[in-house]
Amino acid sequence: MHITFHVKSSGITIARDHLPRVFDYMAGEVRILGGVPIIVGGMPDHIHMLVALPRTMSIADFMMNVKKGSSKWIKGIDGRYRSFAWQEGYGAFSVSHSMKEKTINYISTQEVHHRKKSFMEEYRSFLEANGIEYDERYL
Repeated sequence: MHITFHVKSSGITIARDHLPRVFDYMAGEVRILGGVPIIVGGMPDHIHMLVALPRTMSIADFMMNVKKGSSKWIKGIDGRYRSFAWQEGYGAFSVSHSMKEKTINYISTQEVHHRKKSFMEEYRSFLEANGIEYDERYL
């Protein structure tokens, strides 16, 4: 699954120098839950994960645990993250084996990708490419 989600408030983003630690921590959370982290990456305001989900947990429970654990951990990194939180929702898109390498490349090149496209433009593209109807009010 390719999962992406945004910080709750754009005013509190993750410092670039903290991102590698956040990605590593989130990969650890995935492992603890019984999943397999293939790649975790993103930008200061959002995360992308390509993961194999645990067989015994719903994606909703999986994401609740990943976001809850990582949010708590991020708050402990630095005082500037005292009010840090992830948005309530997330996008989850299945990825076929034939698209695995393309998805890994996409996640690993977020810095380049976001020079041209905002998170919202990116997210709308995912929804439209996957035929998912959405209401602008909830984006």
